[in-house]
Amino acid sequence: MLSRKGIIPEEYVLTRLAEDPAEPRYRARERRARFVSKNGNCNVAHKNIREQGRFLQDVFTTLVDLKWPHTLLIFTMSFLCSWLLFAMVWWLIAFAHGDLAPGEGAAVPCVTSIHSFSSAFLFSIEVQVTIGFGGRMVTEECPLAILILIVQNIVGLMINAIMLGCIFMKTAQAHRRAETLIFSKHAVIAVRHGRLCFMLRVGDLRKSMIISATIHMQVVRKTTSPEGEVVPLHQVDIPMENGVGGNSIFLVAPLIIYHVIDANSPLYDLAPSDLHHHQDLEIIVILEGVVETTGITTQARTSYLADEILWGQRFVPIVAEEDGRYSVDYSKFGNTIKVPTPLCTARQLDEDRTLLDAVTLASARGPLRKRSVAVAKAKPKFSISPDSLS
Repeated sequence: MLSRKGIIPEEYVLTRLAEDPAEPRYRARERRARFVSKNGNCNVAHKNIREQGRFLQDVFTTLVDLKWPHTLLIFTMSFLCSWLLFAMVWWLIAFAHGDLAPGEGAAVPCVTSIHSFSSAFLFSIEVQVTIGFGGRMVTEECPLAILILIVQNIVGLMINAIMLGCIFMKTAQAHRRAETLIFSKHAVIAVRHGRLCFMLRVGDLRKSMIISATIHMQVVRKTTSPEGEVVPLHQVDIPMENGVGGNSIFLVAPLIIYHVIDANSPLYDLAPSDLHHHQDLEIIVILEGVVETTGITTQARTSYLADEILWGQRFVPIVAEEDGRYSVDYSKFGNTIKVPTPLCTARQLDEDRTLLDAVTLASARGPLRKRSVAVAKAKPKFSISPDSLS
């Protein structure tokens, strides 16, 4: 239609229609898909699950895992269906006993003041939620009505226990506490204690502590075994170091967690030129601990892709002592500064330690040179003339 109006030449339209849609086209490679997102969600889609009945074997966990709209819908429908079901039972009891026909029923009805299905539905609600307005009641005329009264009370208590327990577990889930456990947006690689280290910062925004907090790190990348087997998500655990020692941390203030890149590290051959979004590398960080106020185990996760790792930088200090106590400035939580770092892999640095000495010498000369230039440019405050000496 556009070619008829003269907007697009007809030759171009015919050329586009004649192209084969199945013909491959060259395009830029997209960014690597995350295995774990920055907020901790796992980027995995489960498809073609044949044994769906396994989810019904654990109904409570299935209800807790549902989204809030579905949970509230099931919560409402469970009460409505139970009320309607027992309302039908009460109406049938009244119908069988002849209580619905005015003037023709028995002298003592099974349930007083039930004349229609609406009154039976109201009585069902009164029984299950134990309201008892006083207008309707079960008499000793029908033993079956007494049995139904007992059954409905038991069913109502079970529904209340399951649904209220489900809502409580959803509101007190462990990942709610993890919302205040934060990680730095970027990780850094710099020299610490003479070795290249992978570093990140973790903090807790709440005053209530995380007890027995531990931190773990994994490298996820696509690998191929010597036999030719392709492993799309090969996970390798790597040790993390902190000021306390080991994987346990005392998270009362933000900490810098670091991993020493040595011969046993999967980052041993990582170079600055590899830190781009095409690199097949993802580092997953997992923080686990027990919530002090509830006793529930919580877990916070994040990940860093290759282009989210900054080479030759370190985090700025954010903890200072003020008025007799320590103060944390979270506005600088993810801020970094450049530091002299060898532009080589950890393997090359171990093989040639002069690379580190050259960087150390250059960093030491930098401030001295700037200071000497500043002294040379400074003007003297006074001068002595030859006349004053004579």
